[in-house]
Amino acid sequence: MRSKLKTFSIFLLLLTLERYAVAQSLSAAAPEPGQMQAAGRQDQTQSRLTTGINLYSRGKWHEAVLELRRLQAEAPGKELRGEALFWISLSELAAGEYEASLRDMDALEETDPGNYRLKELAYHRGRALYYIGRYDEAIILFKQYADSLLPGEGQVLSSADKSRKAAAYYWTAECLFSMGQLDKSGEFFRLITDEYPGSPKHEASVYRLAMINQKKVENELLNLLQRSHEESLRTMEEFRRKESAYDQALSAYQKRITEMLKDTRVQELEESNAHLQEQFIAAEERIRSLENALRETSSTLEKAKDTASMEKLESLKTSTQELENLIRENGK
Repeated sequence: MRSKLKTFSIFLLLLTLERYAVAQSLSAAAPEPGQMQAAGRQDQTQSRLTTGINLYSRGKWHEAVLELRRLQAEAPGKELRGEALFWISLSELAAGEYEASLRDMDALEETDPGNYRLKELAYHRGRALYYIGRYDEAIILFKQYADSLLPGEGQVLSSADKSRKAAAYYWTAECLFSMGQLDKSGEFFRLITDEYPGSPKHEASVYRLAMINQKKVENELLNLLQRSHEESLRTMEEFRRKESAYDQALSAYQKRITEMLKDTRVQELEESNAHLQEQFIAAEERIRSLENALRETSSTLEKAKDTASMEKLESLKTSTQELENLIRENGK
């Protein structure tokens, strides 16, 4: 009997110790109320981040910005706020809100200067600058981004870094293309097609090279057309100049001929007038001579009243009248 009691006592002691140990472990594992609230907020912010990224990947950029703005306001630390700003800037960039995207990129750099996303952010900042026409600044950022992609073991770039570098070269070429520097742009596109055949930008680079070749042909045709047009304008101007000179010469000749004709007619009229004046003077002298003869005849008639004298007188009158008529007709 005593042995049984002893065995039972030992069993109770062991059971008590086990229950105490379990209670202690449960007490140590149970979180405080503040810890439970912090864990709940962390789950909520992580859920917002996941939701925002999913909305971005589905092309719902404005909805993604709204969700990520809530995350930015609720995030407990700068790392999570920086992550929210990163995806907000990408969503705005995809939505075409380039100025807003640049502002949020600046905010990310100010919020978390040591954020691991800043290296990748330089590439996206360059794209935003490209879309608003700040090509020189964008080219600098793309070069910095491409230079930052260093080879790893064996001095070989990883497949992902090759794609990133090809993308930086592609957007550099796009900037040069937009600036009209077709030859330099073609060098970058050709670099992608030759050295990065597996890049997602390979097909786009091939297309751009074809466009550059076509653009060069168009520019040559436009230059040829412009030169032909300028030559036509010069030829037309020369023709108009010669035509104007011809018209002026013709007008001068016509004026000179008119003056010459006018001078010839005046001279003829003056000569005719002089001749008529001479005839008129001669007629006047003839009239005076006849008048004298008439007076003499009249005097003779007074002295001699015979018939013969009268007939002679009549004859003289008739001659005088005929002479006067002739003078009047010549005067007309």
